[in-house]
Amino acid sequence: MSVHSEIKRVTTNTLRDMKSKNEKIACLTAYDFSMATLVDAAGIEVILVGDSASNVMAGHETTLPITLDQMIYHAQGVVRAVKRALVVVDLPFGSYQGNSEEALRSAIKIMKESGGHAVKMEGGKEIEESIARVLSAGIPVMGHLGLTPQSIYKFGTYTVRAKEEQEAQMLKENALLLESLGCFGVVLEKIPAKLATEVSQSLQIPTIGIGAGAGCDGQILVIHDMLGINKDFSPRFLRRYADLAAIMNDAFTQYKNDVKASDFPNKSESY
Repeated sequence: MSVHSEIKRVTTNTLRDMKSKNEKIACLTAYDFSMATLVDAAGIEVILVGDSASNVMAGHETTLPITLDQMIYHAQGVVRAVKRALVVVDLPFGSYQGNSEEALRSAIKIMKESGGHAVKMEGGKEIEESIARVLSAGIPVMGHLGLTPQSIYKFGTYTVRAKEEQEAQMLKENALLLESLGCFGVVLEKIPAKLATEVSQSLQIPTIGIGAGAGCDGQILVIHDMLGINKDFSPRFLRRYADLAAIMNDAFTQYKNDVKASDFPNKSESY
């Protein structure tokens, strides 16, 4: 028996089972082969190929500029690396809103060309038709409510969402709608912890939180943020698990100094 066949892949079913057993789900983003290899080997259950690649990989101010083909490029590298995790790929801005036929075309293109296992779409009732259409083709969909970065210009700010009763009520209704449509899970971003807990308890499908407290069924962070590569972003919800910026800077500086001092390469490093 090969090693590969012994590795049990995480599926949408696995996540639902984990929720029913109160077992928390660990998720991280990844955008390339090397990072995804490490994340998968660590046993992270879900890897999100996020449109946050627009920020951390391409240097854009928002997630809006990234294209469907660029998302597919990132997803292809991640899928090649992964042996166990469920790979979810963000449908980028403009590839599904307002036109369910385009949503279906976009989702099929991502699944066929990247080999990803599911797509993620931001929004509730306003994209109901698009979600239903993608699901009707047998493509698993993860929802995303609360702060939806693709709508940044509508909100005008990345502040906490659903603090007011009316918006909180709408979020609860949207979460139940996503579940009834057939979504296998939902990301809750930057909403009050109490609300996220209520929503998580009202659903059979798992919730994945980012800035939504400990009551969610799982958590997700952007890999560049939690590794301390990205120093410009320090929201309250972010815990830095490493200071890779400092480690990498030391390595680059040492290398530069060794080259300039003719210390690298030495005799044993030459042919």
